[in-house]
Amino acid sequence: MNNPLRLGIAGLGTVGIGVLKILKQQSALLSIRTGREISITAVSAQSRNKDRGISIASFAWEDDPITLATRDDIDVFVELIGGTDGTAKTATEAAIAAGKHVVTANKAMLAIHGQALAEAAEMNKVSLRFEAAVAGGIPVIKALTEGLAGNTINRIMGVMNGSCNYILTRMESAGLTYAEVFAEAKELGYLEADPQLDVGGIDAAHKLAILSTIAFGTRINFDGIELEGIERISIEDIRHSADMGYKIKLLGVSQKTDRGLEQRMMPCLVPDSSPFAQLQGGTNMVAIEGDAVEQIALRGPGAGEGPTASAVLADICDIARGHLMPVFGQPANTLTKSPSAKSVMSAPYYLRMTIDDKPGALAKITTIIGDAGVSIDRMRQYGHANSSAPVLIVTHNCTRTAMDEALSAIKNTDVLGSDPVVLRIEAV
Repeated sequence: MNNPLRLGIAGLGTVGIGVLKILKQQSALLSIRTGREISITAVSAQSRNKDRGISIASFAWEDDPITLATRDDIDVFVELIGGTDGTAKTATEAAIAAGKHVVTANKAMLAIHGQALAEAAEMNKVSLRFEAAVAGGIPVIKALTEGLAGNTINRIMGVMNGSCNYILTRMESAGLTYAEVFAEAKELGYLEADPQLDVGGIDAAHKLAILSTIAFGTRINFDGIELEGIERISIEDIRHSADMGYKIKLLGVSQKTDRGLEQRMMPCLVPDSSPFAQLQGGTNMVAIEGDAVEQIALRGPGAGEGPTASAVLADICDIARGHLMPVFGQPANTLTKSPSAKSVMSAPYYLRMTIDDKPGALAKITTIIGDAGVSIDRMRQYGHANSSAPVLIVTHNCTRTAMDEALSAIKNTDVLGSDPVVLRIEAV
């Protein structure tokens, strides 16, 4: 246990450099806390000569991350390359096969290939750790696998994408349109190279799939998530929600039912008095409900050099201490296959649409909604725009099935000027 723990780090972007900085600055403290020295043997990245603001001259260099992953003189392969497949996955598999522990921040890889990787790691008796893959610096993985191990988890809710939260809060505070704030976020570097991963809810859904597996003992089921991004949220939706005492958040919800596993990642209205509504900018928050602990909330920075590198170091420290546990908190071969289930829990819904400005149009819409068994709580019709009229409807509690039935019928009418925007109102 007193031998140094030797790292091979693949990927020297923002997070990789953050890991190097923490290891340099906190070397003595880490040794005291883990009982052994933690050192870097070799690194790999796309460019060897790039100026990263920190010297890498003392580390061996590997052009090929797969070669790095299988070096005899490393104990832990730190995968910070990213991507669902390709080099990241191949190098991770090679490291596991070579008997190396793996620490990764790659939520996309885990959300798609987590089951197979977990089985391989456990078969080879090595760790596969991924605290940094979900919610940046918030220790939510450790909370689920360790701190709440004595609980049956009932539900998980979370705001888990800082870019989306930035866009929505910036729209509200500055009165800007979605397009304007999207352009701003892109210019500031807040969005992935493929922005759809952020604004389409995909990045956050990857995280929800991982949390669901740990919380409910089920196999990863990313495809089973009801997924909707924030692209259709307008400044009018932001303002209407505020008028009613709500804020819009991209909210993930997961819970196990007798019908299967419910997972949804979509924009929702939350009361402006709720903790979720208070989140600004890139802040993330995950709320966990357990039978013994009731509800706890973890809040903090969801991304960035320091917070994400901090999470990577937490996993490295556990490996240095000799902690070896199942990847998802229980043996991978005991994880159950759970069917996807759509929520049957009733909730009120916010519905915005534009209808043709002609006699009987609004009556036709309200009749359809009533015929689907959906009761209207309040309704507002705003100033006309050309030959159309914006309409806002808030329903009483109803099921999503009933709402979908109403929407299907509405879309088949001849009075609809634009596709409706529908948002669930969550009681959080």
